[in-house]
Amino acid sequence: METYNYKVVRQFAIMTVVWGIVGMLVGVIIAAELIWPQISMDLPWLHYGRLRPLHTNAVIFAFGGSALFATSYYVVQKTCHTRLFSDGLAAFTFWGWQLIIVLAAITLPLGLTSGKEYAELIWPIDILITLVWVTYALVFFGTILKRKVKHIYVANWFYGAFIITIAVLHLVNSAAIPVTLTKGYSAYAGAIDAMVQWWYGHNAVGFFLTAGFLGMMYYFIPKVANRPVFSYRLSVVHFWALISTYMWAGPHHLHYTALPDWAQSLGMVFSLILLAPSWGGMINGIMTLSGAWHKLRTDPILKFLIVSLSFYGMSTFEGPMMSIKTVNALSHYTDWTVGHVHSGALGWVALVSIGSMYALIPWVFNKPGMYSNKLIDTHFWISTVGVVLYIAAMWIAGVMQGLMWRAVNPDGTLTYSFVESLEATYPFYFVRLLGGALFLFGMFIMAYNVYKTVAGSEITDEQVAQPAH
Repeated sequence: METYNYKVVRQFAIMTVVWGIVGMLVGVIIAAELIWPQISMDLPWLHYGRLRPLHTNAVIFAFGGSALFATSYYVVQKTCHTRLFSDGLAAFTFWGWQLIIVLAAITLPLGLTSGKEYAELIWPIDILITLVWVTYALVFFGTILKRKVKHIYVANWFYGAFIITIAVLHLVNSAAIPVTLTKGYSAYAGAIDAMVQWWYGHNAVGFFLTAGFLGMMYYFIPKVANRPVFSYRLSVVHFWALISTYMWAGPHHLHYTALPDWAQSLGMVFSLILLAPSWGGMINGIMTLSGAWHKLRTDPILKFLIVSLSFYGMSTFEGPMMSIKTVNALSHYTDWTVGHVHSGALGWVALVSIGSMYALIPWVFNKPGMYSNKLIDTHFWISTVGVVLYIAAMWIAGVMQGLMWRAVNPDGTLTYSFVESLEATYPFYFVRLLGGALFLFGMFIMAYNVYKTVAGSEITDEQVAQPAH
């Protein structure tokens, strides 16, 4: 029997690649639908409004979630020098999570939805999510409790915060009164419902898509670079500052709505404060390469990890800036927001996940390394060009939309009709589609590389096993 439980890590790692392809493929389809609406063939389950939540759920919870499960299960065992708390419960989290994803893929195209952003799944699936998540917490914290070393490494703090916070967010925001098996009504009304939703929605970004992946960053960058974390003290300050501030930023999604002004302003202030811990974490990750910068020339995995941090820094500068009410008046409801989301989702979350998977897969499958470093390098450049095309197109389109919508003639009438702003946006949707298609193509390269790696020969006793921990 292996010292550590690598089986569940291997399962989640492979599914990360599979769901990455599925989620991004749906993204490319809906990007194409915005250019050629007729490709949905008027079939309700291929309609943009139904496929879009399928895309967000697939990339966030299927792709991102599988990456978080895989890496957290690996990191907690390695840094605590002990096997997972329970192999059976870990297996339940794997099969339970895959079942949730399949149920989402069935219900969302059928139009069965709660209508809440990032929390669209109907109440019976919400209950299953709760069961799987509580089990995940038991496995993770149970492993920390039985650790063989006194110290709890910082990556585990971030993973732990992400697990606890997502549990609280999910329970509060998904509270509903069931009417039928497929329909429930939110437990909250009006502006309160919107506030609870965006408290959840922004913290899904803050904890699922940030804290969890920072745990990944704090383990895999030092590991792959073979350098200690630049500043351990800064990592602890980063942790407490980030988790205590992020919670309050949600109202910036509701500027100029029925939400009370003081709540909108509070969200804006906390969003601006967030810049400091976010950049502290980015600098800590990038400075970990001090004395090892030359490795970027030869190690494509490190390129993924370091460039993901650059995108993280950029997104966490842009986010607070967009939360300022006067900037928000221009950006809100435009494609600028879509560009911002994807600079974080593709540039930060996807790149750090891909880099971590490239490092992790040879370790848990007992291989000397990935099948082809050249393919990793190719994947890196295709993905990076794809992200840049995508977000640049959306930034230009978004700022243009915002300016056209608020332009008025001397007599106070609108200068442009909505349709004119749509026509002006049209060319940028082609660039967005190209960027997304490139990113998806990169995932296919990764799948081939992973397949060849897993099918290849294992490390022999004469060869050195994975790097020492």
